[in-house]
Amino acid sequence: MNRFCRAALSAAAIIASIFAGPAAAQKPGGVLKVYFFDSPASMSIHEESTIAGEGPAMGVFNNLVMYDQHKPQTGLDTIVPDLATEWSWNADHSRLSFKLRQGVKWHDGKPFTAADVKCTFELLLGTAPEKLRLNPRKPWYRNLDAVIPEGDFAVTFQLKRPQPAFIALLASGFTPIYPCHVPARDMRQHPIGTGPFKFVEFKPNEYIKVTRNPDYWKRDRPYLDGIEWTIIKNQATGQLAFLSGKFDMTSPYFFQVPLINDTMKQDPEAICKLVPSNVNRNVMINRTAPPFNNPELRRAVALTIDRKAFIDTLTQGKGDIGGTMLPPPEGVWGMPPEMAETLPGYDPDIAKNRGEARKLMEKNGYGPDKRLAIKVSTRNIPPYRDLAVILIDQLKQVYIDAELEPVDSPAWFPKVARKDYTIGANLTGYGIDDPDQTFYENFACGSENNYDGYCNPEIDKLFDEQSSLTDQEKRKKLVWEIERRLADDVARPVVYHNRSGTCWHSYVKGYTPMVNSIYNGNRMEDVWLDK
Repeated sequence: MNRFCRAALSAAAIIASIFAGPAAAQKPGGVLKVYFFDSPASMSIHEESTIAGEGPAMGVFNNLVMYDQHKPQTGLDTIVPDLATEWSWNADHSRLSFKLRQGVKWHDGKPFTAADVKCTFELLLGTAPEKLRLNPRKPWYRNLDAVIPEGDFAVTFQLKRPQPAFIALLASGFTPIYPCHVPARDMRQHPIGTGPFKFVEFKPNEYIKVTRNPDYWKRDRPYLDGIEWTIIKNQATGQLAFLSGKFDMTSPYFFQVPLINDTMKQDPEAICKLVPSNVNRNVMINRTAPPFNNPELRRAVALTIDRKAFIDTLTQGKGDIGGTMLPPPEGVWGMPPEMAETLPGYDPDIAKNRGEARKLMEKNGYGPDKRLAIKVSTRNIPPYRDLAVILIDQLKQVYIDAELEPVDSPAWFPKVARKDYTIGANLTGYGIDDPDQTFYENFACGSENNYDGYCNPEIDKLFDEQSSLTDQEKRKKLVWEIERRLADDVARPVVYHNRSGTCWHSYVKGYTPMVNSIYNGNRMEDVWLDK
């Protein structure tokens, strides 16, 4: 057995031991009440970039395939049928064919067919007559040539080149199937799906409500009568409401380490899980406009980052240092910690790094008597603001004086997409733990989510090369080389990989938090209340 297999088995054993629990008979009924951290811009998953929009809406929809909701570490081996009953590849992994489930109805009673699959991906490709207002996942499908219905209940995805991990993109919670007959604009405020829950109401900054779909194609699901997501932006207020019994569950993946510890101290019966979220903290540097169109100034910013200080302050030592991919053992593709320390700008000798940064600033005319004044923009919720405050303090060490610019959530992603910022303290959540999603969405030339304007055609070729490989060990080594190149190019420097948590009362059953992406475990059709 090679060391990679041993490591994988060890990681699986650790993860299984964390989440194992006794089986019990499910009880139908009841409304799950969740405190939720923020108000989304809309309920249209295909136009949203955060769990604020995707989380409450995931149960309204189905995918063609999905990640098994009871396995915390997602990967190609945890993909299970959803609207598709089976699938097959051709010999070179350039054609992926699905047989579709029959008898499925949309929430308005119309039948689901292969035409809906085709319409969904035409929206994502931007080839449909109607356009999405924002299309964050369009880069995921740059290799998709055509979606070909074969009657009403079969469909084939024709790719431009081999892409063995393409099906991993389809399994993401960010890849629901939309109905052909409902305009995309209507999906923003009243989404129609085929999922276990029917949308009821979204009142911005107050609540999101869904109710049980009595016609769901899984006849015994969901167990819940509904879910109410109550929006509470203040973490302390949300925690107190949970401890008082007003809510059954805290905002998924949102409690940071101090709140997790305090909650468990106040309520020892509560179940709290702290897991890697695959939402890294990073620094966005707008390389398309002065002053940071100068690569030496970008490198100075990267060199002043003290990653351990961030981790010690914000996570009580529970965060992880790594490149763009989530570090092991929970991450499938990340490089080992000892390798991450060799990345450009990751030298643990912070004094040496900052000395080099100051020389770069001085070379460009800055110094103690001529400091660079900028704004650090960030989303106006605690995980972003806390990151920004420490970043501002560290920038002072290299002659950069920054002012905090908080931005409300609905305006945050449109603002950075316009590149209307200088430096941003940012969180980047990866829809799946796979290099194809990470690289194409965040670093490929022209990607809508490539917020800092990074573009390196040579690196784009490496993205395609790793994507085409069927040998996963060769792919992993090339992924690590790409991570090194991205760090050297100061492409959205990763500060650290966060661990965050969810708490629920012991009577909440059937919920499994994912350990390598927060976006794939929110279907909630298997959750039930033992009370």
